[in-house]
Amino acid sequence: ASSGIGRSAALNFAGRGMNVWMIDIDDDELVAARKLVEAKKVSDDQRIKSCCSVDVRVEEGLEAVAEDVFADGGKCHILMNNAGVGAGGGALTDMDTVHTVMGVNTYGPIHGCLAFIPKMKASGEPGIIVNTGSKQGITMPPGNLTYNMSKAALKCYTEGLEHELMKDRLEGGGKLKAALLVPGWVNTSILLKSMRAHAEEQQQDQKFEDNDCPFFEDKPADGAWMPSQVIDFMVEELDKGKFYIICPDNDVDRETDNIRMTWTMQDITEDRPPLSRWHPEWGDKFKEFLEATKSK
Repeated sequence: ASSGIGRSAALNFAGRGMNVWMIDIDDDELVAARKLVEAKKVSDDQRIKSCCSVDVRVEEGLEAVAEDVFADGGKCHILMNNAGVGAGGGALTDMDTVHTVMGVNTYGPIHGCLAFIPKMKASGEPGIIVNTGSKQGITMPPGNLTYNMSKAALKCYTEGLEHELMKDRLEGGGKLKAALLVPGWVNTSILLKSMRAHAEEQQQDQKFEDNDCPFFEDKPADGAWMPSQVIDFMVEELDKGKFYIICPDNDVDRETDNIRMTWTMQDITEDRPPLSRWHPEWGDKFKEFLEATKSK
């Protein structure tokens, strides 16, 4: 919650009078973010708390946070599992990197669910669990297979989670729901942090400068949404009862996203090569399909 979508969610929720718990592994940034969120409080009764150095890859860390949240009669009505890393690579990426990416992007949200959902159920209060996925976990563009895998697995998990919660609502009086947040292109720091980490690992002689990153919150790209826009849209869609929260951005509208996702699924049903949208023999056919299908 120290930056990007997580920080914007905390700011939004604080402005609505909610108690907010923020966790992150970036201690200094989290301290600064908490001060911003504190300033958004609308009541002296609100609690804004931050837990530094929480590694979501470690299940026990999130269990400790959940114990803290629910101590002394505390409640959780919105659980947002948003931690993410953009590192990765292709099919032969080393396993240390694979475990890191899967650990944060997939197991992190699962650890959050395991730690919080039983306590949320036991409280008897209504609540919602939001897991942050990615369009890359749906359409699978080449370039970062490891990241795509992590987000595809999280999509699968969140869909299954909501199905189970739906059955509990219908058959057991359950009050919890799940939703999958799927941002578009967003001016967050995920690429910036990945580039920083890569520069540190390579021990480059030339110091890495933030401005070397093509875009982030303080250097926004025109085509990308700001994190606050994602959260505003998320709240609107949650109010409508949506599970799939597919965010547009300034470059891509929802109709184009739908056509891209449809084409991806049809790789199977039409017996095309995998990732045919980027295949040299199918790329032009996708463009024709997009133009023919899109509303005039």
